[in-house]
Order: sequence, then C-alpha cells, then structure tokens
Amino acid sequence: MVSVQDLRLPDGRVLRVHDSGGAHGTANAGADDLDGLGDFVTPGDAAPARLTVLWHHGSPQTGALLEPLLVAAGQRDIRLVSYGRPSYGGSTPLPGRTVASAVADVAAIADALQLGRFAVMGASGGGPHALACAALLPERVIAAACLAAIAPIDADGLDFFAGMASEGALRAALSGRAAREHHQATAEFDPASFVERDYAALEEDWSALGADVGEASAEGPDGLIDDDMAFVVPWGFDVATISVPVLIVQGGRDRVVPPGHGAWLARTIPHAEIWACADDGHISILTECAPALDWLLAHS
Repeated sequence: MVSVQDLRLPDGRVLRVHDSGGAHGTANAGADDLDGLGDFVTPGDAAPARLTVLWHHGSPQTGALLEPLLVAAGQRDIRLVSYGRPSYGGSTPLPGRTVASAVADVAAIADALQLGRFAVMGASGGGPHALACAALLPERVIAAACLAAIAPIDADGLDFFAGMASEGALRAALSGRAAREHHQATAEFDPASFVERDYAALEEDWSALGADVGEASAEGPDGLIDDDMAFVVPWGFDVATISVPVLIVQGGRDRVVPPGHGAWLARTIPHAEIWACADDGHISILTECAPALDWLLAHS
C-alpha cells in the first residue's frame, strides 16, 4: 500500500511524494497537504525495510509507483519512495530547472522522511536525475541503477541522435523552448519508436505504464518539455565524478534511447556496470527492474 502526500518546501513549491513505507506500508486516500518539512509523516505500522530506493520516473509520468515495481520491492522488503518532478503529477512547476535541480528536491524529501542513506533508481528520463543524486549526494546515496537512461547532449565521442527514432523533440529543444512547444503541438507519436517486445510489455506486466503516461499527458506538456529542455543544456554535474556504484541497464533494440547512450555512460562513470539486454527495447527493459533491485541490495 502506498502513502501519497504533498511536501511543501520553504520556497512555497509542493512536491507530491509517494511512499510504500516498506513491505507493509499504509495507504492514504488522496494527498495530504503538509506545511513544512517538520510536519511530514511516514506511513504507520511499516515493517523495517532492508533498503530504501528513491525512484525517478520517466518522461512523461506522474511519479506514482506502478504495480510491477511495488510487487518487486515488496518481495525484497525494499521501501520505495517516488515523487513527481516539477510540473508532473501534482508537483509545482520550477521554470528553468536543470537535471541537477532534482538533487535539492530529493534532499528535502529525504530530510522530511528522515532517511539516512538510500539508493536511487531511474528509467528513461528519470535516469539522468538519478545520476545527479549519485553525483551530488554521495554522502547519502549508496548506489544507483538506471534503465534506458539518456546520456548528456555534449557527451564526448557519442553520436547523440544515431539510432534515435523520435529525435524531433530533443532537436527542437536545442532551438529553444518556443520550438519545443511548437513541436509538442504538432508532432505525432511514431509507432516505430517501440519494438514488438515494448508493445507486449505495455499489454502485459507494464500495462499500468500506459495509463500513467496518459494521466501525466492529460495534465499538460510542461513537465515533458521541461525535462527535454533540461536534457539539452549542461546538466549541472559531470557523470565522471560519480563515486558510488552505478548499474546501467540498456536495451539493444531501444530506439528512444539508443544503445550508444548506455555504452557511453558505462564507460564514462567510474565503478559502473552495464547489463546489455540485446533483445529489449525502451519499455521491455523495465522487466529488469526486479533484478536491478537485487543489484542495489547487493551494493547497499
């Protein structure tokens, strides 16, 4: 069961936070609006967790914890915490945010939940934000796992757009926000972005993902546009400075974030390990979430 609560920050913004509370957390009906960090509460009657993992959602999603991830975490006595990035899922916008902006928000959540050390995990657009926490919160982040994570736009030696089926959004972002907004208003999804295994995953174990993406999209495009704008400018940290263990999980048939991105991250980040899943695409790679949680446990 999952608690959903709104964390009010000192700058007046709100972050909507989702917390499994460990294996036996309690659920709240809707989000409670809490004033200030000191008043934030954790789910009651929660069994002690072996590890807390802070999940960074993809683009676009609401930040809600989806069933396959909750089941895998519950089976391992892992506490999952997630939140909607600014402009997603009830969280307040943060104009001009960078990838590194996530670090202060995560630190505030960790303080409010009285988390000591924890692991981070992210998929797709959440991957860079997980890496930001690994780089800039080394005293708190134990390890990081990233699935289908995009590399920096200025990655040395990487042909950033090679093999990317839906490159138009990021190319537009390079031309500025107005161009990215125009692209959002006129572009259509290219079915070739996903491979057969992706569509099968969306119909089976990860069917809830499609609904969550739809909910996030219905709230407006600002979160997605803000993510893309953050991806095509300096991230605010260098992945080569990450000192904690990092797992990169990459699908060999991914046409949204091509394999070259995962390979670049793995060879650039110290202490990184890569799982190259030759037959997986951008969505089907999520079937590796459960093994990735095992990896985080082994490195905690």
